Amino acid sequence: MTIIVSEEIRQRCPEFTGAAVIAAVQNSEHDSTLWAEIESFITDYRQRYTVDSIKEMPSIEATRTAYRLCGKDPSRYRPSGEALVRRTLKGNDLYQVSTLVDLINLASIAYGYSIGGFDFDKIAFQSDEDPHLTLGIGREGEAYEGIGRGPLNIAGLPVYRDAIGGIGTPTSDHERTKLSIETTRLLAIVNGYDGNRSNVLACAQFIQELLCKYADSDGGQILEF
Repeated sequence: MTIIVSEEIRQRCPEFTGAAVIAAVQNSEHDSTLWAEIESFITDYRQRYTVDSIKEMPSIEATRTAYRLCGKDPSRYRPSGEALVRRTLKGNDLYQVSTLVDLINLASIAYGYSIGGFDFDKIAFQSDEDPHLTLGIGREGEAYEGIGRGPLNIAGLPVYRDAIGGIGTPTSDHERTKLSIETTRLLAIVNGYDGNRSNVLACAQFIQELLCKYADSDGGQILEF
């Protein structure tokens, strides 16, 4: 598959760089070893950073800038990477959802990027010969149901679209393509608006490592775009 970055994104966010992990996986409701790693990471993370540190994190600040350039207030529609970091540094526990979601959240906190996690088999491609997603900007009145949020106004948000419509924004992914216990193929997309391609790739590789450890996967492949 391919991911097409639209001209409207390129014009507003010329520093954007992305990486996608596509992998065969086995999901589970909970993995105690993964959670031990998450808790150890968070303990160290809280010793090194405070909430005030967020404004010094390039991956988060660049995403906030991208929101403004696309027409959205990042304080009202907070990017998920920032929301996870804020929750962690305020001393709140992370939600336990499933192994795939939990490991993506760990990678998001570690690198500060908003990461979309999708069930690959729920994505509607235009054709088998040309499977692709397009990254554009949400339009006024565009229907979108955020996971656990209901209808979400995505006008002015960066959005990935398949043949049916939007499936993911940095604020929330869509209910239609969300991960479940039955998911056997994962698509994880790292959104880097800071122009740091090597860091975006390192984040994708970290996801691969976590998949190998906790999701009975060989890590799959990385698509850079």
